[in-house]
Amino acid sequence: MRKVAREDKDARFTSLLHHVTTKALQDSYFALKKLAAPGVDGVTWMQYQENLPGRLKELHERVHSGAYRAQPSRRVYIPKPDGQLRPLGIAALEDKIVQHAVGEVLSAIYEEDFLGFSYGFRPGRGAHDALDALVVGLTRRKVNWVLDADIQGFFDTISHKWMLRFLEHRIADKRILRLVSKWLRAGVSKDGEWSRTEVGTPQGAVISPLLANIYLHYVLDQWAHHWRRNYASGDIIITRYADDFVMGFQHHTEAIRFLAELKARLNQFGLALHPEKTRLIEFGRFAADNRRKRGEGKPETFDFLGFTHLCAKTRNRGWFLVRRKTVKKRLRAALKRIKTALRGRMHDPISEVGDWLRRVVLGYYRYHAVPGNCEAMRTFREDLIRNWYKVLRRRGQKRRINWQAFSPIVSLWIPTLKVMHPHPNQRFYAKHPR
Repeated sequence: MRKVAREDKDARFTSLLHHVTTKALQDSYFALKKLAAPGVDGVTWMQYQENLPGRLKELHERVHSGAYRAQPSRRVYIPKPDGQLRPLGIAALEDKIVQHAVGEVLSAIYEEDFLGFSYGFRPGRGAHDALDALVVGLTRRKVNWVLDADIQGFFDTISHKWMLRFLEHRIADKRILRLVSKWLRAGVSKDGEWSRTEVGTPQGAVISPLLANIYLHYVLDQWAHHWRRNYASGDIIITRYADDFVMGFQHHTEAIRFLAELKARLNQFGLALHPEKTRLIEFGRFAADNRRKRGEGKPETFDFLGFTHLCAKTRNRGWFLVRRKTVKKRLRAALKRIKTALRGRMHDPISEVGDWLRRVVLGYYRYHAVPGNCEAMRTFREDLIRNWYKVLRRRGQKRRINWQAFSPIVSLWIPTLKVMHPHPNQRFYAKHPR
């Protein structure tokens, strides 16, 4: 499939469901998270493991005979960094298994079609690859203006009609299309009440990230790539991660024109840019000087994938560079969650809390400890240590711990600050030697 998809961009695949074998369903089952919350069926990963071969054989027969029915997603809400709630749809376990197996088949085809500046939810690519590509583009190309764009309620506004039409460009197996249609129209269950879904695909469903990438591949990626090659006279860079994307422009007039045409393009397919999260700002190697000449302040900043991007210069030679630091509200939200968890663990043994905190700190470092972000990392570490100290002092009524006694505990359990990632250009050119 990969070879055919790579060599023939117009090929339509008429027979795909036979790749969804019992073995493929078994592999999908073991690829799921064991401790994930159950869907409306209430079946957990461990419970489904009982008589697993028989269950998967019966599921395979239902999928291939057409008797398989998708169950509605269970609606839950999780807090966002800005204090709002993000709706998630938790699919039933069997739906997750089949979605994963079908997703593996579709991914083999569409990975040959997706463009290079698409990074979200793709094998072998991650958020830091997108961040690296963005920094390299901003520093090595002629970029003077940045469009920081976000599609409003993207997962909730995907058109089912257009989604299936886009799939039909490559997929001619009607059984696969029917499965996707079943998942899109399965609806959601909230507090025991079922509601129909006319648009959108549930965030949290296993198949949703791939469907989102396919949708944006046709709506945005191909169109933007064509626009860049045929209508732009200056440099344009694009970096997209799911529905969040950043573009850089050399000329302001082209940025204005592209933004206007982008709004019209998205409107054709039921999408719209978020009015508050979409901005066109002056950003680049000449932004600081240009704004100073006009009597304006420092260049504006923008957020992307958890980092605030700023215009800066090297200390020695004054060369332009893009500095990244953790978004303040995300840093505060992380510290607040840890503080609440520490209070709940107040009377746990210090060794257990210390082991947990070490894993938390290392996990935070693995994502946020990028070059130039040491100040935010230091703030995170110091505030975490201070919160732990306060908790330990509160639990001792007669003999409270002091900093002298607490210092060895910190040295033992809290990792020291260490940059965990190379400079963006080093990793980017190692992965993309061209």
